[in-house]
Amino acid sequence: MTQHYFENDLVNLHYYKFGSGPKAMLCFHGYGMHGKQFKLLESSLGHAYTFYGFDLFFHKETKLRNQELTAVKKGITKKEFANLILEFCQFESIIRFSVIGYSMGTHYATVVTEELGHLVDEYIVAAPSCLHPGLLLKFFSKFKLGNFIIEQLALKSNALVGFLNLLRKFKLIDQEGHQILFNEIGTPELRFNCYACFVYLRYFETDKNQLKKVLNQQNIKSIFIYGKRDQAFPPKHGYSFINKIKNARLIILDEGHEMIKKSFVQQLTHQLI
Repeated sequence: MTQHYFENDLVNLHYYKFGSGPKAMLCFHGYGMHGKQFKLLESSLGHAYTFYGFDLFFHKETKLRNQELTAVKKGITKKEFANLILEFCQFESIIRFSVIGYSMGTHYATVVTEELGHLVDEYIVAAPSCLHPGLLLKFFSKFKLGNFIIEQLALKSNALVGFLNLLRKFKLIDQEGHQILFNEIGTPELRFNCYACFVYLRYFETDKNQLKKVLNQQNIKSIFIYGKRDQAFPPKHGYSFINKIKNARLIILDEGHEMIKKSFVQQLTHQLI
């Protein structure tokens, strides 16, 4: 595995490259993770794919050119992100590619597919919050009141911790989700990144009609992976949409939300090889 940077006017994008196969796979990790999250796939799929694992916005080594609050609040559109991916593909001499995303990363993978579906061979989403993000995400990212609340919480040292505990108490998030988020708000920088992830990506809301149209018209092989015990994004959230996709596969793992494990690799490899 090697580390690289792709730079343009918007971002200094850090990514990992692993595998040596002829097909390209663009990888979009979950919240609080990094570009190495899908490294487990190399052992069984590295002969077929070359993986490009990005550190996504406000994660690890990837830095926006302008990370001031005003720039974060402006956000990034789907078209702007698609153009970034096109520039990256030109930089790496990638002509066609597949996408894989986990949880938060499924929003990135879906935007790429909606906008650049004519270049996509396979669309793989695990714990796909893109299909059913929930009320909290929409409230904090898309509504002025929600944006104001999350900004105030994130920029005060103990407020966000107390808010997380309140969400858990009223069962708006489960224990696993609470622990994941709690681990990511321990410093002012992490709390700012938490806020930024909500606000900067507010235009990444899935257009299900457009996604369905692209997947079916381009006959893109689509794999939807859920954890049977994932309370945040249970399989039932995807049934109605998946049934409308011609070339779709549904995988339900005996896992919770954190599912990028050995069983994930085995099941996905079976579908791709």
